[in-house]
Amino acid sequence: GARRRWRERHRFSACHRSLWTMVFLLLALLGAFSASALLGYRRLTTETLLATLQVRQLGPQRFNVRIDTPDGAHRDVAIAGDQWQLDARVVKWEARAVMFGAPALYRLDRISGRYADATAESERARSVVALDEGNPFDLLDLKRRFPQWLPWIDADYGSAAFLPLVDGGEYNVSLAPAGGLVARPANALTERKLREAGW
Repeated sequence: GARRRWRERHRFSACHRSLWTMVFLLLALLGAFSASALLGYRRLTTETLLATLQVRQLGPQRFNVRIDTPDGAHRDVAIAGDQWQLDARVVKWEARAVMFGAPALYRLDRISGRYADATAESERARSVVALDEGNPFDLLDLKRRFPQWLPWIDADYGSAAFLPLVDGGEYNVSLAPAGGLVARPANALTERKLREAGW
């Protein structure tokens, strides 16, 4: 439309249309960049199930953990220790952003093996597996580098939950609206095994 106006010698109208075209292109680029920075995060509105863990023992203090997420993805990881620990990153917005409907977001960060004995923890090999995809435009990294660009983020922090590793155990890990991770046995058998382990 701007080219047609220019050919018809309506210079002001052609410049006006070109300016608006550039404004909308810039807004589209900003929206695409913002969307890529939020990749991997999910909305947090009520207590939300993050993952279900299924444990199979491979040897003394060695376990395979299958992690299933509500979106249908799953992953198998090998960890060492007496307990598993799942970590997540949480983003909470300032009140003005919440008023416009911005819910808290979360992303699974890592799973690791823990030892019940702190001395064993310092002496034995640690097992940590990253669960995030390493997005180069991660929201929290952008907040740290350019805090003036993202003033509406109220808080970003990590939260973790852990329970003992028991062979055949199943666990549900959820995130409360306040932002804390909660781990529970997923069935009566796991609950009984945890009681037998002293939990």
